[in-house]
Amino acid sequence: MNITGTIDRPLTYDPQKQAPMKPSPHDLAGSAPEDFTTTGAKDSRQNRTREMQLIPEALARAHMHDRLIEAEQERRAMRLATARRMQRRAERASMRARRALAMAVMQ
Repeated sequence: MNITGTIDRPLTYDPQKQAPMKPSPHDLAGSAPEDFTTTGAKDSRQNRTREMQLIPEALARAHMHDRLIEAEQERRAMRLATARRMQRRAERASMRARRALAMAVMQ
């Protein structure tokens, strides 16, 4: 029975016997990289690479980062709205005080 391993259950734990996950930079110079299954690690070729295994985790991390930024922006917007509301309230109180002072001076 010749079954290839996966990232969760590799056929071998020896890194020398496993296929590389990415081609080396000199393999990419102008030509298509050779099939990694022919490099002597044919039986230990994994069905999923570590990068593919970690994609959901990376997506979740990016999603959480976006949600945190969004929450911080919403908090800033709420603080700004509250500050503007308080400023308007203070301005109205100031106008009432001026009006009351003017009325007192006029009499």
